[in-house]
Amino acid sequence: MVRLCVEIGIPVLTLYTFSTENWQRPGAEVAFLMHLCEQFARREVAELRRSEVRMKVIGRRTGLPPSLRAALDQAMDETRGGDKLILNLALNYGGRAEIVDASREVIAAYQRGELDPDALDEASFSRYLYTAGLPDPDLVIRTAGEMRLSNFLIWQVVGAIFWTTPVFWPDFDKEHLLQAIKDYQEISGNKPVKANGCVEEKNSPR
Repeated sequence: MVRLCVEIGIPVLTLYTFSTENWQRPGAEVAFLMHLCEQFARREVAELRRSEVRMKVIGRRTGLPPSLRAALDQAMDETRGGDKLILNLALNYGGRAEIVDASREVIAAYQRGELDPDALDEASFSRYLYTAGLPDPDLVIRTAGEMRLSNFLIWQVVGAIFWTTPVFWPDFDKEHLLQAIKDYQEISGNKPVKANGCVEEKNSPR
């Protein structure tokens, strides 16, 4: 998916990697997922750098294993110069938790005298979200036939197109992503995907 997004010019790819609700899973499963994330951060960083992909992480760092935090920090540092794609990993992420954390930051900014509450609006509030500086998503893809947002980017996806498929994530491949983009472009009125799989113009979804 990352390689294809680079190829067709998608600027931001956000993957729901581990939710705040996932801590309720069995301990062995959680430990495996944490280990898997750390393996990815260490193993894939060289290819991300070669592909000019910048890795970012959104979510709460609290609770993540120290070795995973260190691996993520190193990967983000080593890929900070990437300008072809931002790979955004939502790790220990929850949409409601994000809004709560942003609200705390707003209160702290007011207490420091840095914020006039009368000037607070949606645009200025967005600057306190985990995704500050990133565009809102255009397209949300759910695999496995899921029809819920599952607490994912609930502030940011108000204008996004929702697309679902019965295909499970391990089987989700280039064909499925291109179909999702094609459907998005038809619904939104943007240019269709070319037969070779490349997007005609740089108006691909985020």
